[in-house]
Amino acid sequence: MSSKVSLVADALFRTNAIKFGNFKLHHGITSPYYIDLTWLLSSPEDFKRIVDIIADEIRNFTSESGVRINKLASIELKGALILPSIAERLNMPCVIVRKETKTYGLTGRIVGGEVKEGDHILFFDDLITDGRSKIEGIEPLERLGADVKLILVVVDREQGGRENLERMGYRFRSIVKISEVVRSLMDSGKLKEERAVGILNYIRRFKAAN
Repeated sequence: MSSKVSLVADALFRTNAIKFGNFKLHHGITSPYYIDLTWLLSSPEDFKRIVDIIADEIRNFTSESGVRINKLASIELKGALILPSIAERLNMPCVIVRKETKTYGLTGRIVGGEVKEGDHILFFDDLITDGRSKIEGIEPLERLGADVKLILVVVDREQGGRENLERMGYRFRSIVKISEVVRSLMDSGKLKEERAVGILNYIRRFKAAN
């Protein structure tokens, strides 16, 4: 298991950002675990560790691919809480996409700055399930003429989101996959083998059904 996976898994576990039980997700799917990265805010040390890992991943991507990125973006709420700290590490501007258009004050869906035609954007979010919310966040940026160069998430739930986005032509990366997190927690004794096996079987069944 890579050190990156272990660091992320341990941070999620220490801050209770990953929970185990029976949860209903946004699209009606049930899940034996739930991840809420806002819990990282309770531990400055773990929050910093995750932000540093994400910033390094972005640096590695631009170095390896030669792709130029001049702006970061995320959709409210959870990814937007982390994005400004990533932007500070990279000395790069960022914007937030509202889920709905604001009808008073400064109207529109983009917050924090302007999106211009020709902007090279990396779109960041906390998790991916089926990818629908990523498209909701990307579309307003593309309507303004931006080119979304990469979609990056912290945790891939391995429920079809990566494949859906790649079929649409987007580059995609995740810091970790949920199966890697579960195996790391099991190997370190933080998660009982029975529960870990149940989650891994859930992931396999979901992949087989899709």
